[in-house]
Amino acid sequence: MITSIYAALSSLLIVWLSFNVVKLRQSGRVILGDGGNSKLQVAIRAQGNATEYIPISLILLLLLELSKANALMLHIGGVALLIGRSLHAYGLTTSNLKLRVSGMVFTFGNIIYLAIVNLVYFYLRT
Repeated sequence: MITSIYAALSSLLIVWLSFNVVKLRQSGRVILGDGGNSKLQVAIRAQGNATEYIPISLILLLLLELSKANALMLHIGGVALLIGRSLHAYGLTTSNLKLRVSGMVFTFGNIIYLAIVNLVYFYLRT
């Protein structure tokens, strides 16, 4: 299963982003929420964005794989997912708007790509 590679790597990205939130909460002695700490607010949003966009991408990738799509098409979707989410997380946490926007372009483009390819595979099979 090709999807499992990208699910595992995406999970590691989420864990890294989560550790960043925990570290900032500990250093700022914030038990719940962001405590008004702008760095913690950014870290929470970076983690939140990852958990919002990674699942739908992985679902679409898995459905495409179950449709017996070409391995190259699956790897394109998986690599684009990792690039997009990594660029966005890094851009957000470093205040680099260009990387953040590039990450969202990769992410949205990839979701659209995966959705269209899934629809094509569906109509080819019916």
